[in-house]
Amino acid sequence: MAERVQGSEAPRTSKIDSSVPHSARIWNYWLGGKDNYPVDREAGDRYREQAPGVVDMALASRVFLTRAVRYVAAEEGLRQFLDIGTGLPTMDNTHEVAQRVAPDAKIVYVDNDPLVLVHAEALLTNTTAEGVTTYVEADLRDPDTILAEAGRTLDLGEPVALMLMGILGHIQDWDEAKAIVRRLLDALPSGSFLLHYDGTYEVQGEALQQAQEEYDDTGAVPYVLREPARLAELYEGLELVEPGQVSCLKWRPESMAFGEPEDVDVYGAVARKP
Repeated sequence: MAERVQGSEAPRTSKIDSSVPHSARIWNYWLGGKDNYPVDREAGDRYREQAPGVVDMALASRVFLTRAVRYVAAEEGLRQFLDIGTGLPTMDNTHEVAQRVAPDAKIVYVDNDPLVLVHAEALLTNTTAEGVTTYVEADLRDPDTILAEAGRTLDLGEPVALMLMGILGHIQDWDEAKAIVRRLLDALPSGSFLLHYDGTYEVQGEALQQAQEEYDDTGAVPYVLREPARLAELYEGLELVEPGQVSCLKWRPESMAFGEPEDVDVYGAVARKP
């Protein structure tokens, strides 16, 4: 069952700014999507010229999302997913992965980007009859609103998979980012999971940092690349699922036939709330 977008009913197309690049649209471009503008493609190409591995980062993040969602649905039995910072629809969206395993899964997507919300109606039609998929218009910095709106669809007294995929880098202050995660997790019961990844600079180093700085200077919403050791602070008090926090392609690879997966500058983990 699909539900309509919850939040403002103001025309969303009027809020779309195509004059400055946007990370969700650039990510969509790197993943081969069509929901982007010339300014996004230009910024994406400049970024890729300086740090060619960024496309591998985009692909690895999607691989991780697919594996992590499938794991908690199939092996941990979760049926509720709160995906904050959804981004633009692309291959293997959360509800598609979860509902292939569990047709009755409930998914709440959360985003405050008008272009994402414009696409929500079309995406909501691609869901199972038994499950529920809905969108909430809210900002990550307002966890109380997110929880209140999500609680209209999800039973927050039962375990929930809290998904923060590549979004915390947009919170410049690290203490604020951690506080947001704590507030969200505190509202969820034992047996809930945190599914998370964010960008680092372990592999490409200065080249990636320079590319990011130049992107930030375009007027787009900045993104902070952080060291894996800092990102690991998010899992304090949680039980990490093996293999712990790793470069995303190394999280439970499905085959080693072609050798050890390469390191990419996106680190992720799945962790259970005890």
